[in-house]
Amino acid sequence: MTLSYKRYLIPILGIGFLIWLLATIAFRAAGQFFFITDSPVILSILYIIVVPVLGLVTVLTCRKFRLKGLENVVAGVLLVLPGMLIDTFVIQFFGDVFPNMPTNRAATFGSWLMWAYTIVLITSLIIGLRQSAKQTIK
Repeated sequence: MTLSYKRYLIPILGIGFLIWLLATIAFRAAGQFFFITDSPVILSILYIIVVPVLGLVTVLTCRKFRLKGLENVVAGVLLVLPGMLIDTFVIQFFGDVFPNMPTNRAATFGSWLMWAYTIVLITSLIIGLRQSAKQTIK
């Protein structure tokens, strides 16, 4: 099977970058109001809410480009790649990037980011494996 990644490589990387940019702007502008690590309830809600939101973004992206089989997995990697690369430095310079949040939240923020990226990758993997299994059965 050949993957015709050229038709969706740049657009999906762009979507991933745009999601990263919007989320970073939101945390920089108002992270202190909703990323509250002192409250286990609020923190749990933040972890839970990411599942349907990023799951839906992943599904919609894969559908938009009419991806088949393992192309969905490639799309998941492309969606998270810009954010994972840039967030490596964002976490290292947390206090400078997010002066509105205490630096002691950096580890929890990094953990939450890993969770978010994992949701995208797992969703794309599930979509890709399901489609591949259906194609094999036919």
